[in-house]
Amino acid sequence: MSESTTLHRRIYDDIEGRILSGEWAPGARIPFEHELTERYGCSRMTVSKAISELATRGLVTRRRRAGTFVAQPRVHSAILAIPDLRAEATQRGLAYEYRLLARRERQPTDAERELAGGGLLLELDGLHLGDGTALALERRLIALSAAPEAASVDFSTAPPGSWLLDAEPWTEAEHRISAVSATAQDARLLGLKAGAACLCVERRTWRDGQGVTQVWQTFPGDRYDLVARFSPGRDARGDRG
Repeated sequence: MSESTTLHRRIYDDIEGRILSGEWAPGARIPFEHELTERYGCSRMTVSKAISELATRGLVTRRRRAGTFVAQPRVHSAILAIPDLRAEATQRGLAYEYRLLARRERQPTDAERELAGGGLLLELDGLHLGDGTALALERRLIALSAAPEAASVDFSTAPPGSWLLDAEPWTEAEHRISAVSATAQDARLLGLKAGAACLCVERRTWRDGQGVTQVWQTFPGDRYDLVARFSPGRDARGDRG
């Protein structure tokens, strides 16, 4: 075993031990790579290799320009695939349509700065339809620092979710599902009564630690459900009804 390999393993073991012991709590920033390079007297490549392996194990998360942080403990499983509503509607034999309702480029709010990654956000409001019936109302933010080509895409003809799946492959995703009541404006667009039960799926995707998009999709409660099929000891597979 070479000296660099031994040192890389030592760095990995040291950081892992501090995390698992609770010395470095979830959300804490670990020393920058240049600081670890000085601490261990090794090359940047050796440190980066150890950090990459920790990230692969889910012990740390890398954030562009911010550093590396101890990952938050996860108590849920991602059992949902990233949906392509156009493909799903087509598979069901529906005539799919996406209507772009609003589009603007803007500065991020304080709460959106992590997603924006130092750049502007492209905000898109749209409506997904099948056979002329509203399937979902969508509000989407795209980080132009991660997907600069999105600024020139005509999303009145190309649904943003489908475009992102093809043009900006994701490496990490998070879903949050909640029951909501339709506001008066949302109810009008979805063809519902105000206050009707809806399902809201909020999703964020990252590519190599950099935020790409955040989207809220609101579905009429009687037109959408979630079904997950999985087996013990195997990765869950998400199906959508």
